[in-house]
Amino acid sequence: MHLEGSADLSAQVYRQLRTAILDGRLRPGERLPPTRELARSAAVSRNTVATAYDRLLAEGFVTARVGSGTFVADLTGGTRPPNRAPGGTLRPRRIWQELPPPGPSGPAPEFDLRAGTPDPALFPLPVWRRLVTRELRTGTIAAASRAGPAGDPRLRAAVARWLGVSRSVAAGTDDVLITNGAQQALDLIARVLLEPGDVVAVEEPGYPMAHRLFRSHGARPAGVPVDAQGLIVDALPPAARLVYTTPSHQFPTGVTMSPARRRELLAWAGRHGAAIVEDDYDSEFRFGNRPLEPLQSLDADGRVLYVGSFCKTMLPSLRLGFLVAPAALLPALTLARQVGVQHGDACTEAAVAAFLDEGLFARHLRTTTRVYAERRALLLDALHGPLSRWLVPVESVAGLHLSAHLRPEAGADAAAVVERAARAGVAVQTLAHFCLAPPERDGLVIGYSSIPAGRLPEALRRLAGCFAEA
Repeated sequence: MHLEGSADLSAQVYRQLRTAILDGRLRPGERLPPTRELARSAAVSRNTVATAYDRLLAEGFVTARVGSGTFVADLTGGTRPPNRAPGGTLRPRRIWQELPPPGPSGPAPEFDLRAGTPDPALFPLPVWRRLVTRELRTGTIAAASRAGPAGDPRLRAAVARWLGVSRSVAAGTDDVLITNGAQQALDLIARVLLEPGDVVAVEEPGYPMAHRLFRSHGARPAGVPVDAQGLIVDALPPAARLVYTTPSHQFPTGVTMSPARRRELLAWAGRHGAAIVEDDYDSEFRFGNRPLEPLQSLDADGRVLYVGSFCKTMLPSLRLGFLVAPAALLPALTLARQVGVQHGDACTEAAVAAFLDEGLFARHLRTTTRVYAERRALLLDALHGPLSRWLVPVESVAGLHLSAHLRPEAGADAAAVVERAARAGVAVQTLAHFCLAPPERDGLVIGYSSIPAGRLPEALRRLAGCFAEA
């Protein structure tokens, strides 16, 4: 409490307490400080505070309980305004008024068939707690926090080893930058490489959050169509400064970029002086065929930036990712992270390093891949069975979701089906949701990872019912 001068001190105490009650800083039922204590902290007499309390009591803002003290009253009739800062006249930059706001969270659906939602119940929390506790107890996080913005060197080394073995990514410890999820990796790349007005080629359909991020930096996303071989290189705009692609498991269609198309894309980038962002977001979960070599390992000119994260393989709430970048860009990318956040969560980085080095990550992937394979089979059975009247699945061998196009002869409307499904307790997404422009052929993107196998048939039965209602 701050009082000015020596005039009318009791009134000043009264007004400040009354304001705190009305704006919610003092909540109903909260006990006010004893008059002697508040008088001492405000450097006034006890009688001054007692007079202010008496006035609040007379006006109904507080209640007195003999032997207990003075408490904030529960004002009725909705007279208490929200505790908010002044509205003011300041306005954000134009781009932040144009970008679509985050959707309302609302209650969780009974069945969540949205794409990219892993099942947190599969994560070995007891093991994770042990690793975090060990890092806190041994004090090794102190060394990690001194590692700087590039991240814990143990984690960088562990990520490099894992990517080399599992993905054939050519990288050493010094090539890896730890980030706060894949989204921060994209943000750093945009900060370092893009100027306002630059064209960024993105897949159509593609990842909406990447589109929004590039737009927030003043870049102009240009949709490039995708076919059964991945991104169509011949459709790339010549002015593109950067190409954002998901070649291992195209998001959201699920197709894999062919070897020939990969070579074409690298050659195109070389001719046009462009960079390529390779987002390998969930191809750890493979259910057929061997993975193809990533663009990063085929890149001889240092044009590919390889991005990944642990939020789909470990926990959705674990905002930890990585970026493998050409040596010429790493100093600027590291500086950009330092400017933004200084460094990451040292304890989490150290625990994830141990999770990788002790073989726990590989074991967790084996377990979850078996579980997801069972759920995926149930979805495929439905797509080739009851849902086949309306949907044609897109072939995919990896990931946590499947896409399916509407049969032209079925006459169904994807958006209407999604609305009916929401009323039936099923959350699912249209293919159009992932497009910059309305697609020629709409469909659904159906995730299977977050619902146990025992409940998934009911979710798919309800979804089929939403088509039948049309």
